[in-house]
Amino acid sequence: MSNQLVNENSPYLLQHADNPVDWLPWSEQGLEQAKKADLPILLSIGYAACHWCHVMAHESFEDEETAVFMNQHFINIKVDREERPDVDSIYMDAVVAMTGQGGWPMTVFLTSDGRPFYGGTYFPPTPRFGMPSFVQLMQGIVDAWQNRRDEIEESATKIATHLGQQSAVIKLNVSEEVPQLTQSYFAEANSELLKAFDHAKGGFGQAPKFPPSMTLTYLLQHHHLYGDSMALHMAETTLKKMAYGGMYDQLGGGFARYSTDNDWLVPHFEKMLYDNALLSRVYLLAYRATGNALYRRIVEETLDFVIREMRHELGGFYSSYDADSEGVEGKFYVWQADEIRTHLGEDADLFMRYYDVSERGNWEGNTILNMRFEPSDIAKEFDISVSELQERIERAKATLYEVRSKRIWPGLDDKVLTAWNGLMLASYAEAGRFLNRQDYLDVATQNANFLYEMMRQENGRLLRTWKEGNQAKYNGYLEDYAYLADGLLALYQATFDEQWFVWARELADMMLMHFEDVQNGGFFDTSHDHEALLNRPKAIQDNATPSGNSVAAGVLLKLGLYTGEGRYWDTAESMVLAIEKLMRQYPNAFGQWLASAVLLDSSPKEVAIVVEEKQSDADALLEIVNNAFHPNLVVAVGQNGDNVPLLDKRPLMNNQATAYVCQKFVCQQPVNTRNALKEQLEQSL
Repeated sequence: MSNQLVNENSPYLLQHADNPVDWLPWSEQGLEQAKKADLPILLSIGYAACHWCHVMAHESFEDEETAVFMNQHFINIKVDREERPDVDSIYMDAVVAMTGQGGWPMTVFLTSDGRPFYGGTYFPPTPRFGMPSFVQLMQGIVDAWQNRRDEIEESATKIATHLGQQSAVIKLNVSEEVPQLTQSYFAEANSELLKAFDHAKGGFGQAPKFPPSMTLTYLLQHHHLYGDSMALHMAETTLKKMAYGGMYDQLGGGFARYSTDNDWLVPHFEKMLYDNALLSRVYLLAYRATGNALYRRIVEETLDFVIREMRHELGGFYSSYDADSEGVEGKFYVWQADEIRTHLGEDADLFMRYYDVSERGNWEGNTILNMRFEPSDIAKEFDISVSELQERIERAKATLYEVRSKRIWPGLDDKVLTAWNGLMLASYAEAGRFLNRQDYLDVATQNANFLYEMMRQENGRLLRTWKEGNQAKYNGYLEDYAYLADGLLALYQATFDEQWFVWARELADMMLMHFEDVQNGGFFDTSHDHEALLNRPKAIQDNATPSGNSVAAGVLLKLGLYTGEGRYWDTAESMVLAIEKLMRQYPNAFGQWLASAVLLDSSPKEVAIVVEEKQSDADALLEIVNNAFHPNLVVAVGQNGDNVPLLDKRPLMNNQATAYVCQKFVCQQPVNTRNALKEQLEQSL
């Protein structure tokens, strides 16, 4: 018999639909049921690619005796954190407050009105690691519920009060004494980054090492603005080490979630859409800043991987791949030396040297492919040219990819999330634009059309999640609106199809209407008409993904440049300046904010290229704009009178495509030659 998860969209919830546990999805029904039965709620939160979530499910939730106890003494609710980041955020804060740490799977015990009174992460089936067994824990909770309810009520009230106070103190508006961004302000943030920087291996801090995509984006932009060579060094060292390491899938492209060691060698093998969106975008930025072909290769291999393995035929992008296959973490990705020899023949020795394959292996008797040496050194060692080396390596990679594809694949979480698709949309749009890849622009456009058709309601509001065979569901969160708006602005600047600009602006207006914290500034994570929860979360810290607030700030700054409307720019400026102290002190936790601060401080240029009818008339001018490295420039192409205000009231000159270069809303003389435009772009007003 299936439980009530059987009709859900989430593959993670569907994995638990046949558990003997009487799981409910998060809903008012569960709270009412708990109140009626006078039982505590056992809330379990995880996600499909989470290794230890699978372990706890197998050990406890699939066990008949454990399930009988759970069903008798609790109302059991299962949540996919990726579908319900609001619920996850509230109860993660509670678990961290109670225990000092958090993670997934997350196990939280609640009163019938949703107040948490005890929680933790993974609990084993038998006592180990200094932890009680899961059943022992539940027995203790039941005893307290039945015999010491007053203690539970007191604890729940204290925790709920703490969470409410914590949320209330987050202010994203500034006082009358507005701080000013200066070069010394960024120097202080960079000094903190340098203290944590691993000069030998790249990255910040010690293992486990997570890819610092947003911090690297900031460092590359800061280097461009101020010519800071150390910022470039930190970025490039990290990008190169990650690209050469085992965290990068050397055969199939794409990045795993994080590295368990300092060397970027041993990944936690799950592959998340958001990591590959953020990383492909920052590698593209690095390629544009440096011209290093390695970075372009990583961009294209990563985007090709997503097209091949994480894309629905209608254009939506899937969420993740598990770390496990056949119940073993990483089994799909690792190799034995004799396998390589069997399949590669005369190219085996070259491939094994190139990718560090040995008889002993480098991880649990197996080999995780990685690059320890420069290709030029390998070519010299084998007395061949670099071009011949690359040709043979590419041929060998294709062979082994086909071999690997016949293995049992890791589980795929094939739900489509609006926010993560917005991140990926931006990456494809920019790659198509700056790498001159029409195929990537086609992928981006199809994705935007998919999101418009499937995730946008008639009133313009967004939905969070979609899966084939099910309707899209759940209210969109701030990050859904912000990430998608950012992706649409990137797509507009790649195609100059004004519908994408119009939709991005519509989403920004909805953020201001439905999410803005009028009293304290910035935006709540949930809309004003969202279901009532324990509190209304308002995240500002950038974590594995950027906070909705930091991306919203960047979107509003760009819209301010496009429209000249102060409400966009002023709101974003206030948000960025309000947390300038946090950004300086904890730059690794505010990388996207720092990137927005660079945009704010850089006096970005606005370029309007006015055409009569055919956009092709502007191609020669547009080539000058795209070939130069101006990471914070905004550009519009179209006819005077289009729906993009930057183009408004700008006549043609000499009946030819005409460029207007502006800065701080002051414009230079219009030009319609490549050389004149190039000269203006290199000048400051």
